[in-house]
Amino acid sequence: MKVCTDACLFGAWGAEKVLSSKFKVLSCLDIGTGTGLLSSMLAQKNLNAIIDAVEIDKAAAEQAKENFNSSLWRERLNVYNESIQQFAKSINKKYDVIICNPPFYENDLKSENQKRNIALHSGALSLGELISIVDLLLKDDGNFFCLLPFHRTKYFEALIEKKLSAREKVFIKQTPKHNYFRTMFWVGRNAMGVKQSEIIIMNEGNEYTKGFRELLGKYYLNF
Repeated sequence: MKVCTDACLFGAWGAEKVLSSKFKVLSCLDIGTGTGLLSSMLAQKNLNAIIDAVEIDKAAAEQAKENFNSSLWRERLNVYNESIQQFAKSINKKYDVIICNPPFYENDLKSENQKRNIALHSGALSLGELISIVDLLLKDDGNFFCLLPFHRTKYFEALIEKKLSAREKVFIKQTPKHNYFRTMFWVGRNAMGVKQSEIIIMNEGNEYTKGFRELLGKYYLNF
């Protein structure tokens, strides 16, 4: 699967929030790591974090491992080629941070590409399952970061309300003229109120906005 701009933005935003938080972050879990983008961005910004990256697809897990092995943070990055359900049953550990860019679609038309279906559709992991697993594996003072399509925002909020609490949500637009198409969530257990903001990727002149550049400047080459 190709690396998308919104996933890069989410990784940079999540890594920055983890870095700026008051909590000591030593253990991180990346659910559905794909080729390892989010884990790599977390590792770059948070130099004490040990990151476990879980990926069900064998080819993607092998690509993530190759990417990790060629990075400066290889000693702190671990890949597990299994479902997150299996991983959650076997691991005896709780995490300071959990980050996830989950499958976007439930009950939508699927393509003939099975790998793409696993990556984009929730047949292997529903949002409800994801929240239950996060609740199981997250420390009491831990933080959970999640990227979702904008239209699933209220559904996600309804799912977490009995177990977790939103601390911050950021709505994303492609340009000022577009509607919101993604929501980034920062979630904890005992949040007091929800901070809400927006990020616009491109301005009317078809250039990256200042806010986008500030987040991605340390990751993009020739930016």
